[in-house]
Amino acid sequence: MEIMKKYSFLAICFSSLLLGSCNSGSVSTLQEEILFSLKYGNFEEQISIDDLNNVGEVRTGIAMRDGFFYIVDGKAEKTMELNSYGDLLSIFYNEDSKTAELINKSLKSADTVRQPLSFPFDYPGQIAVDSNKCIYAACSIGKNRQEIGEEGLVQNQLVLRYERDGSFSDYIGQQGPGGTPFPLINNIYVTQKDELVVICNADDGFIAYWFGKDSFLKYTAKINTENAPKLKGMDIKTETYMTIGNVIPSPTEYKLFVNIDYYANYLDEDSMIQSGVNYVQTLLYSLDCETETFGDPISIPPYEESVVVDYSRLSYKIAYDFLGITESGWKYFIVKTSDGFNIEMIQSENQKILRRHLNVNHDKNLYYTMCLSPTGIITALYLDNDNAKVVWYRTDNLIDAIVKN
Repeated sequence: MEIMKKYSFLAICFSSLLLGSCNSGSVSTLQEEILFSLKYGNFEEQISIDDLNNVGEVRTGIAMRDGFFYIVDGKAEKTMELNSYGDLLSIFYNEDSKTAELINKSLKSADTVRQPLSFPFDYPGQIAVDSNKCIYAACSIGKNRQEIGEEGLVQNQLVLRYERDGSFSDYIGQQGPGGTPFPLINNIYVTQKDELVVICNADDGFIAYWFGKDSFLKYTAKINTENAPKLKGMDIKTETYMTIGNVIPSPTEYKLFVNIDYYANYLDEDSMIQSGVNYVQTLLYSLDCETETFGDPISIPPYEESVVVDYSRLSYKIAYDFLGITESGWKYFIVKTSDGFNIEMIQSENQKILRRHLNVNHDKNLYYTMCLSPTGIITALYLDNDNAKVVWYRTDNLIDAIVKN
């Protein structure tokens, strides 16, 4: 069923006393913990990257669950399971790929569980793992199998599901096992109940497919600029616009969280001619899949930075990207800065906001992908000129310490 255009509008305001360091110029740095590195190459324990300096798509993704790491290598058509020391525990690969050829020719006696999969898949990079270590990975299919949806969207992706021991289960489409292919998948998630949620890109927004534990479709939600909440109750005289940044499911409830960035035309005061577009506000809405209604929004404070130009100090605001939600209800937002990333963590129920900085040298870091664990650990895969590095940031310990105090 399609989510209806029913919603109430009441922004939750956070007092300046609770913002802490949010309005100050300094933000504490969160320590990076380097776990392990992987070399580039075509062998089973390596990342298959030819040349990061060439323009092209890097089809690499990462998921972390209970201290185990799952890395998708789209070019090599494989998924690796590793422990926190970087030891390869399992590898799942296309039996018709070059990875399979190398493994078959290898005389190396490995302790890893090598599992070929007969389904001819091509990984774009999205991956999720449930509490039973069942692996879900997005895959693209050939043109001979793709379909065109009602709205003209090309439907050419599925979600593979296979057990940790390597036994292949099936693939999931729009209706469930064996279903119609999805449009372009933005990301996939697994909830606390081990239910799969697939978020797909669509015109001016997203389509969410929520599956029950039996893997059959439970809810469908279309969120776009036509049915999303408009900006109201604001003293804005010019026309406003919206951009739907991301849609992420709640880990514990049948709700989708939708973050929307609002913009307004900027009019020159002297000529009264439109001369640009200004950022106005970011709001985070909950969308109840059962009642088909939007909840009251949360106002997400933007990232603010000042620069000096011709002896004048200019301040500008940038909207955060929506990273994820923990099982305890903390919403994570991230923005790239000149020397790393800023993380904003919000718990609307207790009106708490935490901000931390992650130091990253972007000159050396040529590609990155991140994921958020259900407990609140940020895991990052950084690719530089020499190797791939897996790190994590223990924001879970930070939140636990603050909650206890």
